[in-house]
Amino acid sequence: MMPVIALVGRPNVGKSTLFNRLTKSRDAIVADFAGLTRDRHYGNAKHGRHEFIVIDTGGFEPDATNGIFKEMAKQTRQAVAEADVVVFVVDAREGLSSQDHDIAKYLRRLGKPCLLVANKAEGMKAGTQLGEFFELGLGEVIPVSAAHGQGIKDLLDRAFETLPVVDASEPLDERDPGVIKLAVAGRPNVGKSTLINTWLGEERLVAFDLPGTTRDAISVPFERNGQKFELIDTAGLRRRGKVFEAIEKFSVVKTLQAIESSNVVLLLIDATQGVTDQDAHIAGYILESGRAVVMAINKWDAIDEYQRELVKRSVETRLPFLKFANMHLISAQKRQGLGPLWTSIAQAHRAANCKMSTPILTRLLLEAVQFQSPKRAGMFRPKLRYAHQGGMNPPVIVIHGNSLEHVSDAYRRFLEGRFRKEFDLVGTPLRVEFKSSSNPFVDKA
Repeated sequence: MMPVIALVGRPNVGKSTLFNRLTKSRDAIVADFAGLTRDRHYGNAKHGRHEFIVIDTGGFEPDATNGIFKEMAKQTRQAVAEADVVVFVVDAREGLSSQDHDIAKYLRRLGKPCLLVANKAEGMKAGTQLGEFFELGLGEVIPVSAAHGQGIKDLLDRAFETLPVVDASEPLDERDPGVIKLAVAGRPNVGKSTLINTWLGEERLVAFDLPGTTRDAISVPFERNGQKFELIDTAGLRRRGKVFEAIEKFSVVKTLQAIESSNVVLLLIDATQGVTDQDAHIAGYILESGRAVVMAINKWDAIDEYQRELVKRSVETRLPFLKFANMHLISAQKRQGLGPLWTSIAQAHRAANCKMSTPILTRLLLEAVQFQSPKRAGMFRPKLRYAHQGGMNPPVIVIHGNSLEHVSDAYRRFLEGRFRKEFDLVGTPLRVEFKSSSNPFVDKA
């Protein structure tokens, strides 16, 4: 599982700037729930060989009791609960404030690993100029400048020193190749746990303790017709005595980590609500991760014909990038439509691990070029010569030739369609890469 780092602090201390610096992008998955501001963002980041998830939060007021600040505080508390390490960001230029003391008091009470980071500290050292921050009782102050990239490496080195050490003698991916890891992903209350309980034939809750063990999704062994599965429930349900508010029952981090560690993802959508922004974000992450996917519209029995037509249209318009995935109409509670799901899951897994021979790929490529050549781009017409497989899960096809940087996206999709049809690649993303040959005489003129 990828570790999680949460950025917290009062408003305008540079948390979002630091988030963008760590993720090297402004793109993030947004936890978009009705009635909440979109101020909790998730992004992937990398430090050396380490990959991790970063959570950006809004200005934190631990004692807020009403209004938008109360809602922002809810989200920040959930981010802290999901995190393995909390990075408490303060403003080195403005110095300490009473709000910093309130946040520090809250973090000390949790006892979770915490790093104190003084942002906007360009030209300053962790000596007398930053000495006042030691009052917070969170240990050494790490000076950084998120805007200029100063001190970021030191911050991440400290963060990974704080994380639990994984025994190198135990490989992380020590999985039985005959077991299909199936993650059931979706928004809160779409019926993920109901579906898994229906498959298992028993009531089984996903439990976690506060704070911070939401990191591990519950996996359940399952066997059907001789095929072994490992079902991963990402619901993030609460344990008795540890009651969350409804919004905190869902952990975006759990979903992201389950998707990363799975072979196939079952994307569950609520028929009574249609495709929402949250569904589109999760679907986009599945595609970005390259995981095989099957879609299921749950609670199909709870809507009428008019609503069913609207749901189908919302899938077509909001999730057009998942056209390669099979879609099923089910009712987990009434056990309707569940049989064909397993056929699609097995088909998606088989497609994701499909082996494609170089002679067949090259023949398909040349036939496609003969049927329709790529368009000329100025003085250049791309010449596609041969193709081979560059990877599996998801399948990658590498095409070699000349001037391939001028191949249009439309022609790439044309080739992808022909490859998909030949190898029956249903339920898996397919990546087509182009590699142009260099002219050996270009420097000898």
